[in-house]
Amino acid sequence: MAIAALSSGVTGLNVAQRALGNSAHAIANIGTQGFQPAQATFAENAPAGTGVSISMRGQELLQVDAPSATNLAVETTNSLVYKAQFDLSAKVVQAADQNLGTLIDIKA
Repeated sequence: MAIAALSSGVTGLNVAQRALGNSAHAIANIGTQGFQPAQATFAENAPAGTGVSISMRGQELLQVDAPSATNLAVETTNSLVYKAQFDLSAKVVQAADQNLGTLIDIKA
């Protein structure tokens, strides 16, 4: 059970990192003419409980006068959400690590 929790936590860390990187890429290209940011979409892997994956899809270009379709308010909010996801996944990894350490101490 602790190994599955550790695996889920690490998967969550990786997904949050990729999503945050995607958001940072969109913000970095806010001044690029015609840039269309990708949107992170989260879905549970099949079979259920085996982790989370992230897929990127292009957003439609917004009808605005800005050079790119990046919405700074949305990207800032998403960055805060992805940071919270990363922090939570790190806590899952810590808890799994402590449980594994306890199991190893009991067996030793």
